[in-house]
Parts: sequence; C-alpha cells; structure tokens
Amino acid sequence: MPAISDSVEALKNTFRSHASGVCVITLLDSDGNPVGFTATSVTSLGANPPLASFNVASGSSTWPSLCKATWVAIHTLGENNQALSMKMSTDHTKRFLDDDWQIGPKGLPIFPEATSVLIAAIREVHSVENNAVVIVDVVEGLSGIEQRPLIYFQRGYLIG
Repeated sequence: MPAISDSVEALKNTFRSHASGVCVITLLDSDGNPVGFTATSVTSLGANPPLASFNVASGSSTWPSLCKATWVAIHTLGENNQALSMKMSTDHTKRFLDDDWQIGPKGLPIFPEATSVLIAAIREVHSVENNAVVIVDVVEGLSGIEQRPLIYFQRGYLIG
C-alpha cells in the first residue's frame, strides 16, 4: 500500500473509497422559507436516546439558517432520488422551485419521494475549523417509498 504524505490528499483518497448513504437535510430560514442541502455525513449516534448527527461546511449557503434553526428534516434517499440529491447540491436559489416537496411536521419542507424522513430538534452545533458537526434529537419519523439506497462513492452515485 503506497504512502500518501499529504494529509489532505490522504483524507480525500480514503473517503473517496468509502461509500456513504445520501441524504437531504431541510429546514426553514429565519423568514420561514425552505432551505436544504445534500449530505453524505449523516449517521446514527444511538437509539437511547434517539440521536443522529451530520456535518456541514460553515461556508455553505444553508449555514446561516442552520445556525438559527430549531428543527431539521433528514431525508434518506434511494435509487429513484438521484435527481433530488443533485438538485439539493447545486444552486441554492433553485432547490425549492419545483412542486416535489410539501410542508410537513414542524412546518419543515418534506420531499415525499424519499425513502424515509426523520424530524429532529437541533441539540448541539460544534464548530470545527471551517465546518460543523450538528447533533440532533429525533422526535418522529415518516416512512417513505421503499427502494434500494442511493450511495455516493468515488465522486459519483451508485445504487446499493
């Protein structure tokens, strides 16, 4: 196994080779408008109590809203949701122009075509350099359309 002496390249190389499930996080900005983004960093922290976490860059378009938000919706994505994942990772002004979402619990924007949705209260936000780890308390869930998972691997999408 060849060594990679540059720590940034070592990190990138490792996580490009580590498959991740794809999620969309949605919330409301301070004016009540929907905002959201695609995330591959969502993970369960445990079931007792039901906690999850995700990471976000502090330079992202959603960051200012996330800092003031109380609630988020975590959507898990499946094989039929690749277009949604791509839309939610591009121009933030176009993410909610389509009629593919609705208002759900806590007034959150919900994409009903997701495989599932967790409604969660933001418990803690830990800033680390130019990023943050967000820890949430899961308060309820919505069961969506069962399908094979959408996976992100080597800078591209795969179906699990």
